[in-house]
Amino acid sequence: MDQINTAPTAPTDSKKSRRESVPDMFDTRTGEVAEINDMEKQKAAEGNAHFHRLGWKRLTVVLIVEAIALGCLSLPSAFATLGMVAGVILTVGLGFVAIYTSHVVGQVKLAFPEVSHYADAGRLMFGKFGYELVGVMFALQLIFLVGSHCLTGTIAFLNLTNNGACSVVFGVVSAIILLIVAIPPSFAEVAILGYIDFVSISIAVAITIIATGVQAGDSVGGMSSVDWSAWPKDNLSFTDAFIAITNIVFAYSFAVCQFSFMDEMHTPRDYVKSIWALGLIEIGIYTLTGALIYAFVGSEVKSPALLSAGPTISKIAFGVALPVIFISGSINTTVVARYIHG
Repeated sequence: MDQINTAPTAPTDSKKSRRESVPDMFDTRTGEVAEINDMEKQKAAEGNAHFHRLGWKRLTVVLIVEAIALGCLSLPSAFATLGMVAGVILTVGLGFVAIYTSHVVGQVKLAFPEVSHYADAGRLMFGKFGYELVGVMFALQLIFLVGSHCLTGTIAFLNLTNNGACSVVFGVVSAIILLIVAIPPSFAEVAILGYIDFVSISIAVAITIIATGVQAGDSVGGMSSVDWSAWPKDNLSFTDAFIAITNIVFAYSFAVCQFSFMDEMHTPRDYVKSIWALGLIEIGIYTLTGALIYAFVGSEVKSPALLSAGPTISKIAFGVALPVIFISGSINTTVVARYIHG
């Protein structure tokens, strides 16, 4: 009679191979689930694709949102300080400097794809200390930019209502609107708002130029009576000249968010098209806005210049400019929130 072997047998090759074909679901060292199922992989891929939908055209739009706002209507005041000749030369020259600066920023991003903010660039140059220092500077600048848009929104609401008692309320309302408009998570979605932003600022600038031109033509003596000058104003102080030049420089500060925007591009090398398109658009708008309004209003031009268009027209211009005030401000909120979140 055959004996029954009760000793344990080694697993057959088929069992062994089947066991090896089943992936380990647990990390034996930590006891945590290590497997990523197909659904999670699909969600991760979809999420990654969602945040890489930015082409060069939409990059141009979000750069316009970042760069062109009511600040361009402070340029006529800068022209009044510096004179028409210096104002035009500086506006055009600094525009090309801004394009070159953005080109360098883009080259850094291509060479170091992990750089998502200026703080990361600070780490490349100075290590941990550079990251922390530049990060604080970067966050503060964006926060102050949002604050300036909040203040501009308050001024716009005050101008529209003629109610000076509600300035605090209007400030809170402006802050809430800036927060709500910053909700879209990706810059590709912000670009949709960017079209509204660009139309808003274009119409506001056009209204101001046309209104001041009509006023100049209707004044006693016509256009020839406007006291604009090709040269700097008399007894120009260093402080006034410095402020006027920095206003022009500030108008070209679109590179502050470029690292963050390029992070979402599906073809980052196309950034060159965007910065040239934006740079030339800015140079054209800024030069025409500064020169024409200064020529129409003269040395008494206000900042922002739409305040020089008369009470009724300034209300219309501020109303048209409300979208650009809040859309351009909110994109800075999105960028700084991403940096802080990490």
